Amino acid sequence: MKISLGNDHAGPDYKKAIVETLEKRGYQVNNHGTDSSESVDYPDFAHLVAQDVENGVADLGVVICGSAQGVSMTVNKYSEVRGAVCWNKEIAELSREHNNANVICIPARFTSIPQAVSMVETFLDTDFAGGRHERRVGKISR
Repeated sequence: MKISLGNDHAGPDYKKAIVETLEKRGYQVNNHGTDSSESVDYPDFAHLVAQDVENGVADLGVVICGSAQGVSMTVNKYSEVRGAVCWNKEIAELSREHNNANVICIPARFTSIPQAVSMVETFLDTDFAGGRHERRVGKISR
């Protein structure tokens, strides 16, 4: 499975920990994020992740910025992307199970690195439940 990851200056340490975890689990990672804490524009990285997911270059995506709001707004401009702002494992699980989210949006200024890694693992380990949720997800893109 391929995971596309992008982050701004709020997330280089988060990205490093997440990439290490993903690679240990055997995932391929498309790294579009910065490794620096110098200010950069989050949409530049979020667009690359959304394009990877929409075009099938990646199965799922991870985007990180300070609040996760900006990266979420950016990735959700793509019709085949459902980005979910997550701040704990339960939200990460429900966003996959009920909403079939394919990009997790992490707020670096409001979560710890271990919490972010745990959310990504939960996100990847959770399948879409389908059923009654399929109809609802179908209405998102109309």
